[in-house]
Amino acid sequence: MNVSMDVGTNNKSHRPHRSWPLLALRLAGSGLLIATGAMHLDLYLTGYRTIPTIGWLFLLQVIAAFVLAAGVLLGSRLAAAAGALFALSTLGGYLLSIWFGLFNFREVRTTAGIVAGVIEVAAFAVLALLALAPGSQHAQRGPMITRLRADLPAVLAGIAGVSVIALVLLGTALAGAGTSSGPAATASGATLKTAQVQGVTVVTNAKGFTLYLFAPDTPTKSACNGACASYWPPVLGAQKAGPGVTGKLGTIKRADGSTQATYDGHPLYLYIGDSGPDQNHGNNINLNGGFWYEVKASG
Repeated sequence: MNVSMDVGTNNKSHRPHRSWPLLALRLAGSGLLIATGAMHLDLYLTGYRTIPTIGWLFLLQVIAAFVLAAGVLLGSRLAAAAGALFALSTLGGYLLSIWFGLFNFREVRTTAGIVAGVIEVAAFAVLALLALAPGSQHAQRGPMITRLRADLPAVLAGIAGVSVIALVLLGTALAGAGTSSGPAATASGATLKTAQVQGVTVVTNAKGFTLYLFAPDTPTKSACNGACASYWPPVLGAQKAGPGVTGKLGTIKRADGSTQATYDGHPLYLYIGDSGPDQNHGNNINLNGGFWYEVKASG
């Protein structure tokens, strides 16, 4: 009796100790999913929601991240496994959008993208470990669990290997990625044109991409720098006026020392969400601290 009681007592005393690593993995995995969901939500609200198809995918990613985070926090091994695959597939989509583009949209290199990529690799590693880690005595029954426990070093090596490969691919993609995408940058000395976009005559660059102005700008200063300029590439260098372009052209000096073209005193920009001519996805939206408007030929 005493022996059985002692054994029972010892088992009980060890259970809380064994549960701490699993609890830490659950909290870490859930937190990482929430972090990547929050970052994609911020990107969705500050620009990506205006990009066709990509905007909806970002919204679905946000919803899936928070749902899976809740499941992981509640202790679901299935949610942990799904979360690991979800993190890896999200990273894969990001890499594809950098290398080849997705749905006529090509991603750029930004600090937010770098941080999100690293978080997704960490989320995969933590959630994969949680999904395969030994659990309660009841959960450890069965040939598959026994096999996994016996091959635990190989499983850990596999998770580590996939994580390292993912980080290498992320670094390689970011090293070759540009800092602007969507519409090609306008060359200095290029000729601006006009085009009809949804019934409005707007100013475009030489390739027909709609040009935009940023309400917080002044005639001598651009308020869009850093990450903002990654999504709204400034039109650099002096431009020439083509047929129908009747506004006054000029230039200003940007904070980085480059020269930006202006139209009637408004610094000119392109928008990452426009994948081709005759689009104005950046018109009349409030992003990066102010409203953006298409540049009308009439001024």
